[in-house]
Amino acid sequence: MASDPITSINLTSLPKVSQGKVRDLFSLPEDEKPRLLFVTSDRISAYDVILKSGIPSKGIILTLLSAKWFEVLSSRVPGLKHHFLHLGPPSGVVTPDEAQMLQGRSMTVRRLKIFPIEAIVRGYVTGSGWAEYEKNQTIHGLPQPSGLARCERLPEPIYTPSTKAELGEKDINISPDEARKIVGDKYASRIEELALACYKAGAAYAEERGIIIADTKFEFGVDEETDEIYLVDEVLTPDSSRFWSKADYQVGREQDSFDKQVLRNWLVDNGLKGKPDVEMPPEVVNKTKARYTEVYERLTGSTLEEGLAKLAA
Repeated sequence: MASDPITSINLTSLPKVSQGKVRDLFSLPEDEKPRLLFVTSDRISAYDVILKSGIPSKGIILTLLSAKWFEVLSSRVPGLKHHFLHLGPPSGVVTPDEAQMLQGRSMTVRRLKIFPIEAIVRGYVTGSGWAEYEKNQTIHGLPQPSGLARCERLPEPIYTPSTKAELGEKDINISPDEARKIVGDKYASRIEELALACYKAGAAYAEERGIIIADTKFEFGVDEETDEIYLVDEVLTPDSSRFWSKADYQVGREQDSFDKQVLRNWLVDNGLKGKPDVEMPPEVVNKTKARYTEVYERLTGSTLEEGLAKLAA
């Protein structure tokens, strides 16, 4: 497995459609339905800023874990549709060298119209939700029961969307009513229903494996021909979710997270929060990779090497 992070994705075989903080999207030759190649780099962002250095194999972890979640959620959420078609590019559309670089970090997906919101679901009061709750007893403007402690489980998971900012901009927390205005009455209730159902199903699966999903973000798109809503992008990864160890969980204090919290803490402690062109020291890179790798193994039941070996078989 490559030890150097891949932070730049360059394919000569396919036209690039867009580049996000972590993923590059490429257009694939048309068949019955328009398709995209999602390629996940090893770039990492924190506080809406991309770090100069990356995390080795992070893109592989996110891609293989998302593929696992699409399989799990399809079996546990009735009526769920998702954009995932298969891992890797279709046969013959990229060069052999490109195919090797894409191994484990790319997936072929349906091309859909993406709704411009982040469908965030919170099961616990933490992060920006805790900061707001401390001041106003609300989360995203939604009133919550009094007396909740830091990181306490909410009576029921809540849908707390945000805007989906352009690259370089910051997402803004909004209420479900504000999200409804953005996506329209036609789709708003179904997006909220699917986001909550996916969170509950994912949280139950993770808890069986000793992991608490405190909160997560989903994205959805619509097939404009059929008017059906699809779950898209990455799903329940350390980049998009806050994972805690069930065995170590304790109400009333901040939890040790299986995500980029190591990086966030280092940025804050060193006065680098929100600064551009920051390069992580090796110890932060290694600790972050170890956290991502551990949660991948606990959620999938296999090592990353085993996951890649299945692709090569």
